[in-house]
Amino acid sequence: MSQARSTRARSHRTETTDRADEATDRADEATDRASGAAEETTPDEATAVDECPECGGRTRVDSAERVCADCGLVVEADRIDHGPEWRSFDDDDANPKRTGAPLTRSRHDRGLSTEIGRSTRVKGRKRRRLARMRTQHNRAQISTKRDRNKVYAYTEIRRLTGVLELPDSVRDTACTLFDSAQDESLLRGRSLEGFAAACVYVACRTADVARTVGEVCAEAKATEDEHRAAFDAMNRELGLPIGPTGPAEYLPRFASDLGCSADVERRAGELAGRAVEEGIANGRNPVGVAAACLYTASRELDADCTQQEAADAADVTPVTVRRTYVDLTEE
Repeated sequence: MSQARSTRARSHRTETTDRADEATDRADEATDRASGAAEETTPDEATAVDECPECGGRTRVDSAERVCADCGLVVEADRIDHGPEWRSFDDDDANPKRTGAPLTRSRHDRGLSTEIGRSTRVKGRKRRRLARMRTQHNRAQISTKRDRNKVYAYTEIRRLTGVLELPDSVRDTACTLFDSAQDESLLRGRSLEGFAAACVYVACRTADVARTVGEVCAEAKATEDEHRAAFDAMNRELGLPIGPTGPAEYLPRFASDLGCSADVERRAGELAGRAVEEGIANGRNPVGVAAACLYTASRELDADCTQQEAADAADVTPVTVRRTYVDLTEE
């Protein structure tokens, strides 16, 4: 009997505390609304809106204009349109209202998640309750290990594309490729960082953006071995639509780094095409072939470019540039 009375007493105290919290919250909300209404419109501001800035007379609203009744000054000429800032020319069923930020593939939830914001006007128990709700909400957004891996990989992909100064299209393609690899269960036993680096590299290859494996791995958290394992798995299981890289893809970037003229870059493109046709580029690093083509074109057009400068731009040795240069200049 005493245990039942103690249980009823505890439940009574809990209900009393909850009712007190709700009363406190309602009082805080009423205070906030009253203070907000007082801040929004004050007697001085209302008088300033109704008075003419020139003569101090009263104004009247005529169609879309606010005009002074005494001196005729036009105080406001345009009426504010509170509707959407764009319209839809589709069928009548289309809703032209804006509903938030556009969808993106660089987020694990396509950018549809909500957030509980922070406000300095909320005080007391309500503020602590919102803090607890915010914590639980953040935990509920990532409920499975699959989502957690996706969030981590997408964060790494966004970081890599930002450091390498890649466009948003490459970032979205890399995230889509990671989704495909995860759907095919290719991540088990392999590094997430390696898959992120491989996805960025493949996205660059498909978009004809010249980035080498060394450049991607230098900024990534993965090693070249982890990148190679992830790339081989995706190429084997997904059938990536990429072919061998040609030296012509690297010419614009290397020419820009070396400060070469348009004539030198054009002549280097002709030499790169000839190297591919004659088999000079077979079995060689396309980066070194591109550097050798720029050096050869500079020598032919009397431009200022040394073997060491061309090798440094392509991150290869001068010996690599010299061997291709000798093959290109042989008759």
